[in-house]
Amino acid sequence: MTAPPASTPDPASPSDASPAPRVSVFRHPGFTAFLVCRLAAVFAGQIQAVVVAWQVYDLTRQPLALAYVGLAQFIPMLLLLLPAGDLIDRFSRKPILALSWGVSASCSLALWWLAGHGHAGVTGIYAVLVVFGCARAFSGPALQSLLPQIVPREQLAQAIAANSMLLRVASIGGPFLGGLLYGFGGAGLTYLVCLVCFALGTALLVGAVPVRFAAPPSPAGGTIWQRFGAGIHFIRSRPIILGTISLDLFAVLLGGVVALLPIYAHEVLHAGPEGLGALRSAMAVGEVTAGFYLSSRPFNRHVGKAMFAAVAVFGLANLVFSLSTTFWLSFGALAIAGAADMVSVYIRGALVQFSTPDEMRGRVNAVNMLFIGSSNELGEFRAGSAAAALGAVPAAVTGAVCTLGVVAGWAALFKPLRTVDRFEEATPAVTR
Repeated sequence: MTAPPASTPDPASPSDASPAPRVSVFRHPGFTAFLVCRLAAVFAGQIQAVVVAWQVYDLTRQPLALAYVGLAQFIPMLLLLLPAGDLIDRFSRKPILALSWGVSASCSLALWWLAGHGHAGVTGIYAVLVVFGCARAFSGPALQSLLPQIVPREQLAQAIAANSMLLRVASIGGPFLGGLLYGFGGAGLTYLVCLVCFALGTALLVGAVPVRFAAPPSPAGGTIWQRFGAGIHFIRSRPIILGTISLDLFAVLLGGVVALLPIYAHEVLHAGPEGLGALRSAMAVGEVTAGFYLSSRPFNRHVGKAMFAAVAVFGLANLVFSLSTTFWLSFGALAIAGAADMVSVYIRGALVQFSTPDEMRGRVNAVNMLFIGSSNELGEFRAGSAAAALGAVPAAVTGAVCTLGVVAGWAALFKPLRTVDRFEEATPAVTR
């Protein structure tokens, strides 16, 4: 239910696909540097997410404070995602990405300064997270659009595969390293590490990543709102697309437990910051394991039923986690939830691509990204506010049960999604 590791434009379709590249993409100028700078930024973001959540809860001991952590980052994304995407399509992407990472580095510096102010710095932390959310609104679309300008088209598929798997590995190591750093040197040391990583990524991007395959942008008709409205109408007219992305939205919005991990680490599992980092990594472990399996043995039968089953397993695994008082059982439940998440992400991505004509993919993917961000960030707010009202364990149990309810409801509401067998059946001609 989380967002995919990296969204990128589709490689060429099978009808116009180029032969497999004879030279490894890693030998292409700038690609390895791009991976290194992106890896540094991902590590910084993952480490900072763990430390901010732990520090805010440690200072306030209020579950609602964790809700504000997610909300402070979501609101800027909600307001800026569409204008950011339009800006990235009209101007050079690398300077926009470098500027956004530079702003992120400044946020890490501000968080380092606020770390010495104790409880009085909590309001400042929220303000910094708003600025960080603004930077993310630009860095996300810029990253998605930059890779095809760095490698040639015939090597794009290989580049996407290498990039995606590396990012998932970073998602495992980042939270765990963040917990260790916080336990060893506190928030101050950890924010300085984030600052160095963002600065390193920015410097490598500017100095070592050439943009060789940028095409001039095509003229866009109408206003940004008219173009976006056409995309919304297309999604509403395709039950497979609408059902797929809304199923993910509501399942994670109602059933996500990531925002409650600091409370569980503190008060239920008594695992400390190191344990929090491990719990934050558990879902990524499951995602990578499932991703390796799917990359070697992809399936293309009963995909609609498989997606509903995967979301149901996600809800059941979160239910086990919510009731567990044993660290390794909790870790295993989160890993299973991550594996189920990866299966649903695989099916969702393929169904959306098969259901969408090429001239609509940009707008459809923008809406999909907004839905993913809504489910993740608003899901954290929902979990934190529910924990403040009900307690952490009742909130987690209620959310998991709601996820299972969403699965049952969506299976009844979206019959074309439930009954689709092969990805090829989700073409616009079939679903209209």
